[in-house]
Amino acid sequence: MRTLLAVALMALTGHAALAQHEIAATVVDDKGKPVIDAVIIAVPADGAMRLPTRRDAVIDQVDKEFTPKVNAILVGTPVIFPNHDNVRHQVYSFSPAKRFELPLYAGIPAQPVVFDTPGVVVLGCNIHDWMVGYIYVSESPYFAKTGADGKALIADLPSRSYVVRAWHPQLEGGEAATRKSVELTGKRRVHVEWTLKLKPEVRVRRSPVGEHDGHY
Repeated sequence: MRTLLAVALMALTGHAALAQHEIAATVVDDKGKPVIDAVIIAVPADGAMRLPTRRDAVIDQVDKEFTPKVNAILVGTPVIFPNHDNVRHQVYSFSPAKRFELPLYAGIPAQPVVFDTPGVVVLGCNIHDWMVGYIYVSESPYFAKTGADGKALIADLPSRSYVVRAWHPQLEGGEAATRKSVELTGKRRVHVEWTLKLKPEVRVRRSPVGEHDGHY
């Protein structure tokens, strides 16, 4: 009988250790409006992380815009930049986290670009100045991006303590100021909220429709 109880206790203890938790994030601006495209990152306080199998990410080019405009990936992820426009693009970045340039092309480049350093990468196109995109390269596999309702869910988190932070392309001030400590050893789901002060978005005026189409 004691043996059976011991086995049952070990099973329950093991199940608790493997229990998965969630962080439900809500992000609003200083006027209380939901913030879309905020990236939420959860980093285990003890540094222990279960890294998933790496898969290619895709950032498309449609109607002379990067789609999605904001993307979050795990460090080391290869990214493919297909061009589905009827004009050619020349994608580049001068960001310290990843400097690269894809020669003028249409269709799909021969090789993906591997983002091997954590940080923010700003994308541009040498031909179409208004095209701007962002890649948040996370050192942690636990991240999510807010939708139009300002909400994001990071699921399948092991039971432990985390440092959680938020980033947005228009964030005023440093990302470090958004850090919060979250304990996931009790409740299955923990709610975390941010109110971010955002800078006005600066947009380069698009060229008239049809301009350069015959050349690029």
